Amino acid sequence: MAEGPSSPPVAEPAGVRPLDPGDFDRWYGGWDPLTPATIGDFMAGFDRPWWIIGGWSIEVFTGVPRAHEDTDISLLSTDAAAFREFLGDRWTPWSVDDSWFRPFDSRFTEVRPDSQVWVRRDARSPWVLDVPFTPATSGRWTNKRNLEHTEELDDVTWVAPDGLRYARPEVSLMFKAAQVREKDRRDAEVALPLLDHTAREWLRDAVARLDPDHDWARSA
Repeated sequence: MAEGPSSPPVAEPAGVRPLDPGDFDRWYGGWDPLTPATIGDFMAGFDRPWWIIGGWSIEVFTGVPRAHEDTDISLLSTDAAAFREFLGDRWTPWSVDDSWFRPFDSRFTEVRPDSQVWVRRDARSPWVLDVPFTPATSGRWTNKRNLEHTEELDDVTWVAPDGLRYARPEVSLMFKAAQVREKDRRDAEVALPLLDHTAREWLRDAVARLDPDHDWARSA
């Protein structure tokens, strides 16, 4: 079974060491994530925009296989309630925030525009999907790391030959620019050389807004 996110974003009291992945699984449950081969059936009937992000968006663009701890899709934060209604009684989503880890249901409908939900069948089942929300500005994609940066969704995503919508590679790389994790460094190594001029300019400009001294802000 695949492990979940390597740094579970569950708030811990001050001074308390975060749970390691094994202990986290024991308390909160492990992962058996969907893949691009199965996510289409899972999302069938959801009539709002959604797209695959993270490592899968890099692999589908480059064609270079990599390990995946989970599967991440995103949707606009304004569609969070519609997604909860879509899941209905078939699945149990949990809101994951810096300050809470709780059910996302009719009792707790509040979500931050830059938070996320995890989805599983029930308490005895593994998590299958990680859904980080994308803040929306008048229906436009909004960079959660720079809220002044907005784009039309079609300009930051693409439809791959498998018929699914993915984050464009330069967008995924922007979120991986810190390259703290080995998998992020590897994604950059395989994807950067394949970007065309327009994508490189987009990445350079987006990273420069966040960190003008970053290498990619000068040479991406």
